[in-house]
Amino acid sequence: MRFYTDLFTPETYQEFGKSSREVSGFRLTQKKAAQKVRIGDRFICYMTKLSRWIGVLEVVSECYVDETPIFYPANDPFVVRFRVRPTVWLPRDRCVPIRDNQVWDALTFTKGTSPTDGGWTGMVRRSLNRIPDEDGRFLEQLLRSQESGGETYPVDDEKFRRLVSSRIRRADKIVTVTVPENDAEVEADSDTTEAEPIRQSSHMQALLAKCGERMGFKTWLPRNDRASVQKEWTPESDALIDVLPLNYDDTTLRTIEQIDVLWLKGRAIIRAFEVEHTTAVYSGILRMADLLALQPNMDIKLHIVAPESRKQKVFTEILRPVFSLLERAPLSESCTFLSYDSLEELLTLKHIGHISDTVLDDYAEEAE
Repeated sequence: MRFYTDLFTPETYQEFGKSSREVSGFRLTQKKAAQKVRIGDRFICYMTKLSRWIGVLEVVSECYVDETPIFYPANDPFVVRFRVRPTVWLPRDRCVPIRDNQVWDALTFTKGTSPTDGGWTGMVRRSLNRIPDEDGRFLEQLLRSQESGGETYPVDDEKFRRLVSSRIRRADKIVTVTVPENDAEVEADSDTTEAEPIRQSSHMQALLAKCGERMGFKTWLPRNDRASVQKEWTPESDALIDVLPLNYDDTTLRTIEQIDVLWLKGRAIIRAFEVEHTTAVYSGILRMADLLALQPNMDIKLHIVAPESRKQKVFTEILRPVFSLLERAPLSESCTFLSYDSLEELLTLKHIGHISDTVLDDYAEEAE
């Protein structure tokens, strides 16, 4: 018996709880990972945004693909499915926070670390991560004890309501949107100087450029950023291009030229990255949305790169109605989140020069 993560948002936690709880689904991009799961394995369920362990599901079938909507009236994205048996499913105030001392000090990937250190989040960054056996056994036992008694961890109803996304019906599909709280309530980091996030941004641009170069891509950087980035990255030969080989109108080109990092193959943009190092996390997301509004047929992978602590803010902004109701498609369908920690981890991979850029999809996270 093996243990795997199964991630739920507050919205999908509610929807699954109302259902018969006999099917758990994952995105098509995780089909390969799903095929490693066997009958009798356990899904240890975790709620994002609230960061709580919520239940245990026993796998009772091999994975299969079924596009019939279950929890969403249309375009249900969780089409790689398993039949499951819920051995534990906790009410909201019994779900156990990962930062609770009895959990934090017991799990192999959190004990001895600080909650502000983003390294631990890798385990709960996506579903179908293999959980170490000792952690899986500990969590299953803990959640069973919560079902029969245990501790109470109250959740403010209004706070939970704000975490649940809304769904809007478009002519062609139903999309998820969020309405952010008043931005005045978002705290600024008073200990961070203006120069520090600029240096951090340049460092991340340099890491992205290094990664792209090793994978065989040409890189574009905005002209105003080149001097600071090249203090940390010395490009080989013509790895850094001076002119974008693109045939677009001037407005589109001016927009593209300001994107923090582009990877190109020949005359095609393969991936685009915006590094969001400020509290507001608006500028890069707006630029990505502008690009898709100008060129609705453009098919490239877009990524917002930011600290793990800003992930939920990034997701909240990506799911704003103005971005979710773009004529082309919701921004969330083409733009994902890549944490600083994930990027640094990616660069430690052996033989990265022989790996396809699709490996980024294993580290990037989708807003939902």
